[in-house]
Amino acid sequence: MWTVSLMMAALACVLSQEAEESVSYTRCTEGYEYDPFKEVCTDIDECVLVSDACKAGMKCINHYGGYLCLPQNAQIFINKENEASQSSDSVPQTHTETNHRSAANGGSQCSAGFTRDQHNYCHDVDECSQGLHTCGSDQICYNSRGSYSCQCQPGYQRHGEQCVDRNECLLSHYCMHRCVNTAGSYYCECNDGYQLASNNHSCVDVNECEVSQPCQHQCFNLLGSFICQCEQGYELGPDAVSCVDIDECSFSSYMCQYACVNSEGGYSCTCPDGYQIHRTRMCQDINECETAAHECREDEMCWNYYGGHRCYPRNPCLEPYVRTSENRCSCQSAAACRGLPQSIVYKYMNMHSERSVPADIFQIQATNIFSSAHYTFRIKDGNDGGQFFLRRFSSAGAMLVLTQSLEGPQELIVDLEMITQHSLMNYRSSSLLRLTIIVGPFPF
Repeated sequence: MWTVSLMMAALACVLSQEAEESVSYTRCTEGYEYDPFKEVCTDIDECVLVSDACKAGMKCINHYGGYLCLPQNAQIFINKENEASQSSDSVPQTHTETNHRSAANGGSQCSAGFTRDQHNYCHDVDECSQGLHTCGSDQICYNSRGSYSCQCQPGYQRHGEQCVDRNECLLSHYCMHRCVNTAGSYYCECNDGYQLASNNHSCVDVNECEVSQPCQHQCFNLLGSFICQCEQGYELGPDAVSCVDIDECSFSSYMCQYACVNSEGGYSCTCPDGYQIHRTRMCQDINECETAAHECREDEMCWNYYGGHRCYPRNPCLEPYVRTSENRCSCQSAAACRGLPQSIVYKYMNMHSERSVPADIFQIQATNIFSSAHYTFRIKDGNDGGQFFLRRFSSAGAMLVLTQSLEGPQELIVDLEMITQHSLMNYRSSSLLRLTIIVGPFPF
């Protein structure tokens, strides 16, 4: 439990002066303000003027020249034994007389400011109501017993015989941010982002997000200001409140494998005909032969390649060859096939455009291997541009090597010949592998 004993004492100062003498108070000590009517400094009740004078649930206790912040359960004991009584008159008294009977005083005249009635009593003359005063038009006349006084309007002070504006902004105005002096008064202004509180002195934050909704997308209030934030796919414009679309496609050419299409707040990847989107940005070949999205006839074979498909005859054999198995054509007459390969095998393969080189792409090997036989491999046809090279890796096999990068779409037919020389039987034969290479239009 807190116990606070406040000893309050008031000092009353009485200044005697002539009625026509002017007294001007221009500044009071901290915690007081000037009363133009009484022409004295009076205590400021900060607990009433400042709404949030005390924080953290403390209660505000006003006292002369200041205030205290105390816990809610604090006990306050006020000792008034030494407290001096203050005058309750609303205006300073320049002269005081009591009514008297002139006969009792042995005189025949009343004092200045008084007049005799029919009962021979002296009564105060109200100079203000009877127009017997010398106050200026900008002054207020206050009657007192036996005299009167001239006071300035509120917000003004005496300067010689004139009333001039009192600049409250140079005194204790209690404006939180800015004070603006006016004729006879003043008012408070707040900085941008704040507004005056109900006491017209404090400044409280303006929640711009609720009042004016300045942001195009999201608004976050700050003390004295606010900040805008845009949704995904947008960025703040030069005015810091509007949102403009981000062109993600301009960031990099690798945003999409094929083509990037910008849209409001985002982007999308597209693929060329024959491909479909895979994992948002990659392009995956569509196998038209498996999905039946082709136009091949019954007597044709559908062959899928990167980005499309082609139809080839199921029986590619031409006279004098006959089809003996799938993709194999054999010559049944030795006389008719003199000087020709004994068999022709048809093979197909796919290739991406602009494939890196050198690259091993196809392997050819003898089906039947004899110890007394010697095998020779060569590119018989289809290598006019020198794009291929045949590298032997064993006595009975060779590897077709791509030596030049190929750009699609294009189709190349390469004939690979294998010559078999039987040393014991003095027999020589040849077979042909006709390789059809389909280069896709794209490197994927």
